[in-house]
Amino acid sequence: MAHDTSTSPAKPLPGTADLAAGVEASAPDGASSASTAAAACVPLDIDQQLCFAVYSTMLGLNKVYRDLLKELGITYPQYLVLLVLWERDGLTVGEIGERVFLDSPTLTPLLKRLESAGLLTRTRSVQDERQVLITLTDEGRGMQQRAAHLPQCIAEASDTELSEIIDLRDRLLALRARMARKSG
Repeated sequence: MAHDTSTSPAKPLPGTADLAAGVEASAPDGASSASTAAAACVPLDIDQQLCFAVYSTMLGLNKVYRDLLKELGITYPQYLVLLVLWERDGLTVGEIGERVFLDSPTLTPLLKRLESAGLLTRTRSVQDERQVLITLTDEGRGMQQRAAHLPQCIAEASDTELSEIIDLRDRLLALRARMARKSG
C-alpha cells in the first residue's frame, strides 16, 4: 500500500521551534540545545523521522528521473556518473566513487554497462596499473546536451521555486557534511 504523500507537512514538535526555523542556540556545554531538545522529543512516528522524509522524497525523485532517463537509455546511478565525468573527464574509478558515494564493487558493473553502451571507455593507468581511468566517448560527451533539460524537468515536477530548491540542496549538503564529520 502506498503512503499518502498529499498530506500537509508534519507539525513541529513541542520544543523544536528553533530547529524548525533552522536556528540552533548554543547550550552551555557547546552542544546545540535545539538539536538536543529535538532528539529528546521526536516520537517514534514514521512521519516525524528525518530519514523517512528524505527516503520517501528520494523515491519520488527516482520515479521522475527513471521516466526522464528512459529516453536516454540510462539509469539514475549512471546519470550521476555521467554528471561527474561531464564536470571532469578522465577520472579513476576511485575518484568517481568518492563523488557519487559508491564503492568499487558497485561502481564497476555500472561502468561496464556504460562502456557497453558506448558512452565511456575504461583503460588501465600507465602510471599505476591498479587504477582504471574512465573517459567519455564522443557519444558520452554528446549525451550531456541531450540531458541538459533534466534539471528544469525536475524543478517543474517538484512544483518548487528555484530558490527553494537551491536552499534545500544547500541545507542537505550541510547536513551531509555535519553527519560525515560525526561519523568519522
